[in-house]
Amino acid sequence: MSEITAAILVGGQGTRLRAVVPDHQKVVAPVAGKPFVYRLLDQIAAAGIQRVVLCTGYKSEQVEQIGASYRGMTIRYSVEREPLGTAGALKNAGLEPPVIAMNGDSFCDVDLRQLTEPNTLVVRKIADTSASGRIEFDVNHIITRFSEKGQTGPGWINAGIYLLNREFLDSIPAGRCSIEREVFPAWVGRLKALPTRGRFLDIGTPESYAAAQRFFQ
Repeated sequence: MSEITAAILVGGQGTRLRAVVPDHQKVVAPVAGKPFVYRLLDQIAAAGIQRVVLCTGYKSEQVEQIGASYRGMTIRYSVEREPLGTAGALKNAGLEPPVIAMNGDSFCDVDLRQLTEPNTLVVRKIADTSASGRIEFDVNHIITRFSEKGQTGPGWINAGIYLLNREFLDSIPAGRCSIEREVFPAWVGRLKALPTRGRFLDIGTPESYAAAQRFFQ
């Protein structure tokens, strides 16, 4: 794990959450006594990772108050001057693979040391995938399909944690690009799923942000 760089995507504007945290970048909004992004940094530190890149954009100055180190990890910042999307932010960061990329507004209780094969996505089963889309994979955990939101019923969803190699990162086009909608679908058949039943949440809405307070207590 000491060879891996962790990249956290923390550039989103969090428009849905502004009703309850109007003055904060959503990843530094307090959750059960500490800014949410520290929950992710603690998870990364527990895995033995030593380098972290925070891909910032909106209100980047609030995120940069974390500083240059945390729990023995070195931290650097890659700032978007204009919105680049989730894939564009990774491309902009000039990352040295292998990379564990993580969404900055969600948390999945999984040991990151389980990510051992390149181009693997952590997936989590939920009761209803209509608001999240779903991921389908075969008996060998090879991903066979990404479905858009609207498909009801139980299924596996993207938990927002990925182990990516150089070939994948090099395939991301320059400019604004979504890893979920544009890059992953082009890699169907070449990506693997790592199923987990660890607890999962995001903080993207006022309702889920309130639930996060209870989650971490």
